[in-house]
Amino acid sequence: MKLQLPPEAEAAIRAHAREEYPHECCGALLGREEEEVRVVEQVIRLANERTDERERRFYVSPQQVLMAERQARKAGLLLLGFYHSHPDQPPIPSAYDREHALPFYSYPIVSVKQGEPTELRSWRLREDRSGYEEEAILTPRAE
Repeated sequence: MKLQLPPEAEAAIRAHAREEYPHECCGALLGREEEEVRVVEQVIRLANERTDERERRFYVSPQQVLMAERQARKAGLLLLGFYHSHPDQPPIPSAYDREHALPFYSYPIVSVKQGEPTELRSWRLREDRSGYEEEAILTPRAE
């Protein structure tokens, strides 16, 4: 599976990460699946509801997930996954990320170095939860 992330969606994720630094940001990805490609059509900012360790952890409540699922359904889309940032850390899932992830979803992570978003990589948790597989990110060309 690959993740198609239009430039405006990637820009929205990077802007959110920049604004929330030095805390982790998080959000939802809405879109559709086409054969082996997940196409992101909307990015929804979610609140990082952690009350501690916000520099290295995020929490999305079930209520926020339900809101994202409803918004996706209303638009005729799927909830494809959740993005978050890693302030001053590489965009690689942590053990904490794995404990709180679900196998179906895509998990793009953007690294934020001293306030500036840098590398962006996407991951899918294996069905057996043993680890992640990296998911290629496709950027469509402007028409």
